[in-house]
Amino acid sequence: MTTNPIILQRADPQILLHSDNRYYFIASVPEYDRIELRRADSITALSSTADVVTVWHKPDSGPTSDLIWAPEIHHIFGHWVIYFAAAPNREIFNDAFQHRMYALTCHDDDPINGQWTFAGQVDSGIDTFCLDATAFTHQQQHYYVWAQKHPVFQGNSCLYIATLADATTLSSDPVMISRPEFNWEIKGFWVNEGPAVLIRNGKVFISYSASATDERYCMGLLWAGEHENLLDAEVWQKSPKPVFASRPEADIYGPGHNSFTRDPERTKDYLVYHARNYTDIQGDPLWDPNRHTCVQTFDWDDQGFPVFGEPQPEMDDD
Repeated sequence: MTTNPIILQRADPQILLHSDNRYYFIASVPEYDRIELRRADSITALSSTADVVTVWHKPDSGPTSDLIWAPEIHHIFGHWVIYFAAAPNREIFNDAFQHRMYALTCHDDDPINGQWTFAGQVDSGIDTFCLDATAFTHQQQHYYVWAQKHPVFQGNSCLYIATLADATTLSSDPVMISRPEFNWEIKGFWVNEGPAVLIRNGKVFISYSASATDERYCMGLLWAGEHENLLDAEVWQKSPKPVFASRPEADIYGPGHNSFTRDPERTKDYLVYHARNYTDIQGDPLWDPNRHTCVQTFDWDDQGFPVFGEPQPEMDDD
């Protein structure tokens, strides 16, 4: 067993198992000033012997000069892309930060040693605070899923989906598929963010995180049938209860902003998430650096749904 957390002070973690059977790790750094990428032959090696590079550093001024949040790496359209959120400053406008989504691209096979290029903004067509983009491919169609402040509805962010024409250009109008509505989604802040996609057992699942980023942070779950029109908001169903939440008896608080990965043999499923080990946060939890990366296995029930259970102090890597 490997003890959680596996990587300290890395929030919003994503671990990608690529076709080369190596693991790529990316996350928010506490300084919010750069994008780091790691690669290793195993999940546990990501914290010890991994290759680590800074693929991009924020400029001193301009729309991407502050608060670099929640990068994600994907290999789509035949090349690498990193999506990330950035703001021009830390001022609040319209009850939110001023983040928009941007992308880096790399057309080399090796993203660690390859050349990364700033590819500009990924424009959703809605000019409001947005963050936490992910991408997935289903039935030969590329999709983009992200969190964005709705122009009318109360709250910091809702979840949207659209199709992609290429890695940085939407080919459909954005469709809102979830907004904060249940009590556990509106504690501290009205939030649906951090989507992660899992396709299995005839369904497309989207996990997400809700509420403030302290011990109240938790995960919810959406799903739709694999043959449904994923751009139809009506096909998406939503769990009325959180599917993953704090576990005080184990000192694991605010688990969320997850991603999914597997073992190299594709026989085990892993939930990757961040969490803190205390609740006594001084000031705004956004500036507390101690959200750590954790990993654990999860199972499936008889109806084909993921069962995440409770946050565990160990990662089952037998």
